[in-house]
Amino acid sequence: MIFDRVKELVAEIENSTVENKDQLEAFRLKYISKKGVVTELFDNLKNIAQEDRRAVGQELNTLKNLAQNRFQEFSAGIEAAGGQNQALQIDLTLPVPPNLQGSLHPLTIVRRRIIEIFERMGFNISYGPEIEKDWYNFSALNFADNHPAREMQDTFFISKSEGDVKDDVLLRTHTSNVQVRLMERQKPPIRSIMPGRVFRNEAISARAHCVFHQVEGLYVDKNVSFKDLKDTLYHFAKEMFGKDSKIRLRPSYFPFTEPSAEIDVSCFICKGKGCNVCKYTGWVEIAGSGMVDPNVLQNCGIDHEAYTGFAFGMGIERITMLRYGINDLRLFTENDVRFLRQFEGA
Repeated sequence: MIFDRVKELVAEIENSTVENKDQLEAFRLKYISKKGVVTELFDNLKNIAQEDRRAVGQELNTLKNLAQNRFQEFSAGIEAAGGQNQALQIDLTLPVPPNLQGSLHPLTIVRRRIIEIFERMGFNISYGPEIEKDWYNFSALNFADNHPAREMQDTFFISKSEGDVKDDVLLRTHTSNVQVRLMERQKPPIRSIMPGRVFRNEAISARAHCVFHQVEGLYVDKNVSFKDLKDTLYHFAKEMFGKDSKIRLRPSYFPFTEPSAEIDVSCFICKGKGCNVCKYTGWVEIAGSGMVDPNVLQNCGIDHEAYTGFAFGMGIERITMLRYGINDLRLFTENDVRFLRQFEGA
């Protein structure tokens, strides 16, 4: 009778012992594989009388569940025993594998160097939100609602307000928003730099990206002059690119500074003779700068008649590409280990 066979198998399974993986595999093949005895009994179910099939089927299901449960118990036991004995299986005479350490990302290396240089000049570090209101990103910085300068920066808008444009929410296009927040909550003298990530809706290429990093600086106090700005950036250029570096200032336009200037540094690769990096001009642009517009000071609650200030901003990617001779901006975000390993020990 099939019931007797089921009882025999139940007794076998309950009394079975498995001590290693070979015995576990033998148990699986005998009882729960497609060619095992339990499957064979299910195949013979069609030969059982119709009135007995339900009872026999229930017994076979009980047998099947028992076999599977015992197999899982054996598997767990062997796995646990293997973990406990793993330490004993280590050959202490083998050579130690090399301790492979990671390296700092080149952007991190340059950002830390920039911060170090300006900290020595008395600047502290300020941070602010990446998701910002229009007021801090544009309006407080002298961008009128219909100012054409807004079109200079393609912005990622998160939400548009139904009323005042100053309530629009966006991803900041520069770290100047931190300058506004700093001037709102702190009275002069103010001397700080603002490193951080910024976002612009641009097509990704070797020279442009939708996510990049900036460091901006702000100095507000009594009798701050354009000469102070020039001396600060001249000292930075010498510290970052070498003591023989020279700078030049070209007139430019920014809504939040007046007068404004682009900052060029003498090409440290060709020493001003002309090369591919400087496009044979002997100069490389590194930053934008200028004296803080009185309207910006007034928007932030600072007396523009008593105080003056200068501001500047530079791209960390730009400085890094110049410092290491990197010609593709996309390398910074692709996480190519071959590229990153070049900066081990830097």
